[in-house]
Amino acid sequence: MTKQENPLGYEKISKLLRGFAIPSIIAMVVSSLYNIVDQIFIGQGVGYLGNAATNVSYPLTTICLAIALLIGIGSASRFSLHLGAGEKEDAARVVGNGISMMVVFGIIYAIVIEIFLDPLLTVFGATAEIMPYAKEYTRIIALGMPFLIVTNGMSNLARADGSPKYSMTCMLIGAVINTILDPIFIFVFHLGVAGAAWATIIGQFCSFIAAVLYIRKFKSVEIKGKDIRLIPKECGKTASLGMSNSLNQLAITFVQIVLNNSLTFYGADSAYGMEIPLAACGIVMKTNAILLAFVIGISQGSQPIIGFNYGAKQYDRVRQTYKLAIGANLAISAVGFILFQFFPYQIISLFGTGDQLYFEFAVRFMRIFLFMVIANGVQVISSNFFSAIGKPVKGLVLSMTRQVIFLIPFILILPLFMGLDGILYAGPAADTIAFITTVILIRREMQQMKKLQQQNLETDH
Repeated sequence: MTKQENPLGYEKISKLLRGFAIPSIIAMVVSSLYNIVDQIFIGQGVGYLGNAATNVSYPLTTICLAIALLIGIGSASRFSLHLGAGEKEDAARVVGNGISMMVVFGIIYAIVIEIFLDPLLTVFGATAEIMPYAKEYTRIIALGMPFLIVTNGMSNLARADGSPKYSMTCMLIGAVINTILDPIFIFVFHLGVAGAAWATIIGQFCSFIAAVLYIRKFKSVEIKGKDIRLIPKECGKTASLGMSNSLNQLAITFVQIVLNNSLTFYGADSAYGMEIPLAACGIVMKTNAILLAFVIGISQGSQPIIGFNYGAKQYDRVRQTYKLAIGANLAISAVGFILFQFFPYQIISLFGTGDQLYFEFAVRFMRIFLFMVIANGVQVISSNFFSAIGKPVKGLVLSMTRQVIFLIPFILILPLFMGLDGILYAGPAADTIAFITTVILIRREMQQMKKLQQQNLETDH
C-alpha cells in the first residue's frame, strides 16, 4: 500500500479523526467501565469495604495496562511509520514481534502477582480490615491479566491497520459480558467480590479470542508464521516508542500507592478515619478514568494519522491532526469539569451508600482534586503525539510531568502544612504546572515542523 493509496495520506483530516477516534473512545470508555461496573455492583452488594478493596488492587490493573501500552502503542507507532514510508515487510515483522511480546509479558506478570500478592497489596495501602476482600478479588483478577494485555495490544494494532471498529468490538464484547455477569454472580449466587472478579476475567477471555482472530485479517500486510517471534532488537525499538504511554500508566500506579498511603496516614488523624478517604479516592479516580478514557481515545485515534503522515513527510497534515485532537479534547474536558463541580453527589451516589461523613469527604475530594481537569488532556495527547512521530524521549518527559515530577511531591509536601486537605489541593496544583510545561514543548516542536515543511517545499521546487 503506497502513500497515495492509503487514505491516511490524503483523506480529509476531520473525517479520518472521526473515523479513528470514535471507535477508540468507545473502546477506552468500555475498558475503564470494567472497574467502574465492578465498583458499582460491589458497592451495592458488599459495601464500601468492598469498594476500598478494589481500589487497593486497582494499581495491578494499571500496571497491566502499562505493559499493554508499552507493546501495543510501541508496535502500532512503528507499524504506522513503516507503512507511511512504504516498508511493508518491516511493518509485518513489527506486528509479529509485538504479538510474541504480549503473550510472554502477560504470562510472566500473572505469575509475579500470584507469588507476591500479600506484599503487593500491603504496599498498595490495604488495611487489616480490607485485606481479606482485596486478596479474594485480586487472586482471581490476576488470571485475566495475559488476556487483557493481548486484547489491548492487538486493539492498538488493528486501529493502526485501519480497522478502528474491529478494535472497538474487541473491547465491547468483554465489557458487555462483564456487565451481564456482575449482578448475576454478586446478587444471585452471592459470590461477593469474587463474583465481580470472575465476571471480569470471563469478559476479558471473550475479548481476547476476538483480538487473536484479527491476526489473519490484517489489511495492510500479511502476517506469516516466521514474523511471530521474539527479536530482542525489535523489542527494544518497540518499547522505546511505547515507553511514554506505558510510564504514564505506571506513574498513575505510583501516584495511587502514594495517594492511598497518604490518605490512610492523614485520614487516621481526621474525623473521617482511614477507610473513608480510601474508598472515596477510589471512586473519584475511577470516575476521572472515564473522562481520561475519552481523552486517550482521541489520542489513540490520532496516532495512526500522525504517524503515517510524519513518515510520509506531510507535516501540515500532522499539525492539523494534532490541533483538531486538542480541540475535541477541550470540548469533552469542559463537560467533565461541569459534571465534577456541579453534580459530585449524584455521581458518588451511583457507587453505593455511605454515612454523611463519607459523602461529605467524597464530594470535597472530587471538586478540589479534579478542579483543573480541563487542562489534563492537553498533556496526555501531546505526550502520545511525540511517540507517534518517533520522538519517545520528549513523550516520556511529558508523561512524567504531571504524575511523578509534580503530583507526588505535592502529595507529600502540602499535607505537612494543610493536613488531609493538602492531598486534595495537590491535584490542581500539579495539573497547572504540567499544562504550562506541555505548551512550551509543543510550541517548539510545531515551529521545528514548519521549518521541515519549508525545506521540503524548497527541495520540491
